[in-house]
Amino acid sequence: MTAEGALSVAQASGFVVSPNADTIAVESSGIDWSANRQRTSWTHLRGKLPFDPEGAANVVWSPDGKRVALLRTEGEKTILYATAGGTIRAVCEFYSPNAYLAATGNRLAWSPQGDRLAFTGTLDAPLAEQDPFVVDRIQYKTRTGFSDHRRSRIFVVSATPGASPKALSPAGRDGHSVAWGVGDEIIFLANPGADADANHNYDIYAVNAVSGAMRTVVASPGVEMEPQVAPDGKWIAYRATTRTVTTIDSVAEDAHVWVVPYGGGVPRELNRSLDRRCTSLRWMPDSQAVVYLVADRGAMVPYRSSLEGATKALLSGKVAAANLQVTAGGDLFFTQSEPKKAADLVRLSPKGEVTRLTSFAVEAAKAWKLVEPEAFGFRSFDQTQVEAFLYTPAGRAGKWPMILNIHGGPHGMHGYAFNGILQYYAARGYAVLAVNPRGSAGYGQRFADGCVNDWGGGDYRDLMGAVDEALRRYPQVDAQRMGVMGSSYGGYMANWVVTQTDRFRAAVPVASLSNLVSFYATSLYQDLVHAEFGGFPWEGKNFETLWNRSPLAHVKNVRTPVLLLHGERDNDVHITQAEEMYTALRQRNLPVSLVRYPREGHSFREPRHQLDVLERVAAWMDRYLRP
Repeated sequence: MTAEGALSVAQASGFVVSPNADTIAVESSGIDWSANRQRTSWTHLRGKLPFDPEGAANVVWSPDGKRVALLRTEGEKTILYATAGGTIRAVCEFYSPNAYLAATGNRLAWSPQGDRLAFTGTLDAPLAEQDPFVVDRIQYKTRTGFSDHRRSRIFVVSATPGASPKALSPAGRDGHSVAWGVGDEIIFLANPGADADANHNYDIYAVNAVSGAMRTVVASPGVEMEPQVAPDGKWIAYRATTRTVTTIDSVAEDAHVWVVPYGGGVPRELNRSLDRRCTSLRWMPDSQAVVYLVADRGAMVPYRSSLEGATKALLSGKVAAANLQVTAGGDLFFTQSEPKKAADLVRLSPKGEVTRLTSFAVEAAKAWKLVEPEAFGFRSFDQTQVEAFLYTPAGRAGKWPMILNIHGGPHGMHGYAFNGILQYYAARGYAVLAVNPRGSAGYGQRFADGCVNDWGGGDYRDLMGAVDEALRRYPQVDAQRMGVMGSSYGGYMANWVVTQTDRFRAAVPVASLSNLVSFYATSLYQDLVHAEFGGFPWEGKNFETLWNRSPLAHVKNVRTPVLLLHGERDNDVHITQAEEMYTALRQRNLPVSLVRYPREGHSFREPRHQLDVLERVAAWMDRYLRP
């Protein structure tokens, strides 16, 4: 596999299915290298959509399946479109605020009668660029810039061309994640705090689209997400966490599935017995059960929980499902990939029959020699069971150089999703070790909490234990030719690794943290420090702890050549984190290089930058591991 191939593997990246499944269209991803942008194309598998799906977002069907609505971004405006008589026409236009809101759900919902639409946005036009820019709130940053200070509100509008939207939620706080309830009520989420920036806490509300009357449905110390009204209107299902201190990014607590009576009452956790992280919640058409996706030991699989609480997996195996949808007939549609299979659109029938509807996996297997990662478990230093995956270089004789690839989060998860980048490194002759150390999702709440208040502690020892176990199991791996890399928290850990050991001959931290004290002051999500280190930096001995767990504090120990890669507009982890590490290593006259990527945030979007990263990482590893 080439670097271009690793980035260009065609996969099912999205789909649209009508309620009765008589229309199915699938989106595939690709790259237009000449234009330096992501490219998508659509294929109709059944029927014909009554609109051009290219560029359409938030596509929703009316309850009777006869009409469809969607959003399109056109310049600075967002246009709401809806079909009428088989023709798609503009209903109204509005704007989309740029502020970062975590874990938001639906932006668009039909009324039960199919005559009105609820949506989230603002009618406030963008302000002229401030010069100077005045900061007066905690969350003044976006992922790559600065907040325009406009709030997302709940609106209702007649589903007719040229209609005028009516604002329903308060102007002073953000409302989002809409679902149409019973009659004229719209369900949505909002943060009730006096200073919503200071504490991530969504509650569930209902607002009457005619009178504007509001009521509270669920108010808890935790975070409610993704509210979904049952088809019979008797229940609201949602995902939620319960802790009073959480974060807008990389949450340690596993979200579970809850239900509450539509009119309000005592919420009930449906899947308490399932010690796993849940997402993508949907009601079954009979209103007696919900389905959702569960992270489980590297896999992502659909589960079902009845209103009585009976919970079971609907699929098993080494698969990674995403984009779950349910039709009126009870069929589940989702995209699914496997380690050697690119993502395809899959249908799971009520009888449990699985049908792969596209053939992207077959085409990828024809084009490239792909490898199946080998999963293995081991007991870490304190007898905690840890799992890892080794991509072996296909058909390579002799000793293998190895790259330790560390996932982000820290509550991310390596697993069974197709990963073209790791396939690329394996194709170049590297063994690639992907570990799920304590803190990772997919292994239960106690494991996910394993790195809280202990970054660079037990998780680091898990990683080194995985390296030792890989060397024991695979004598082909050359212990004298090992590299380490990772992005975000994985970048933090790559920086930390080289301050703690000399066993790696090359390191590539991407979008990495080096100084947890300054990270707190410059990151979009300072509350990650509150949640993971027991409160504010100035409380107790937290400053001392943050500095002690900062790679920069131990930079005098580094002997490893380090390549730092960072986006210049990264507000998740500001580029000053890479600058601090680079300056310290450069002053020590170590082999170090800092590559700054213009216009990029925490994740790189431009294909040529993505390609440069792959090739630059490969060249760095080749230089020190394969001279």
